[in-house]
Amino acid sequence: MPKIKTHRSTAKRVRVTKNGKVIAHQAFARHLKTHKSANRKRALRKTRILEGAAVRSIKRLLPYA
Repeated sequence: MPKIKTHRSTAKRVRVTKNGKVIAHQAFARHLKTHKSANRKRALRKTRILEGAAVRSIKRLLPYA
């Protein structure tokens, strides 16, 4: 049985922790920042733990994670 290929673009965007949680950067943090509050922009700098259907689809793309 051959090895399964990892989806490289997904592997570059997310990290999987030891416990199997998927970590990714926040969306909406790239541009159009003038109308966002400083508190909101500060919160967008942090990474977030993904949940639900997103995790299931990402783990399918990262077979060895």
